[in-house]
Amino acid sequence: MWKEFKDFIARGNVMDLAVGVIMGAAFGSIVSSLVTDVIMPPIGLALGGIDFSDFYIALKGEHLPTLAQAKAAGIPTLNYGIFLNQVMHFLIVAGAVFVMVRQVSKLYKKEEVTKAPPADVVLLTEIRDLLKKK
Repeated sequence: MWKEFKDFIARGNVMDLAVGVIMGAAFGSIVSSLVTDVIMPPIGLALGGIDFSDFYIALKGEHLPTLAQAKAAGIPTLNYGIFLNQVMHFLIVAGAVFVMVRQVSKLYKKEEVTKAPPADVVLLTEIRDLLKKK
């Protein structure tokens, strides 16, 4: 059983998957910072100084200026501003993955090379064609 496990781990696909998961986690934090700290502030400023993370609907009670204040007051909220941030995260990650997969597929695109058939197949084809003519 130990040998089978060692063989399984030593396969290239498992190691590639592990590297992909680790890189994905690191990439996720970079994208999170990009959206939260770089993309959303200018969009909020262009829309009049709005912070999207503070967009919420109070389900019970009064509507306070920020989501943090509403949570501190124990007001149940529907946080659609945070959802908008997560949609932006997804779109950026999806775009980056699309570009990456597209570039990698260009690197590994195999050129279709037409190989000449083996000599015996060529000979049999010629014999067949000659028999058809008779």
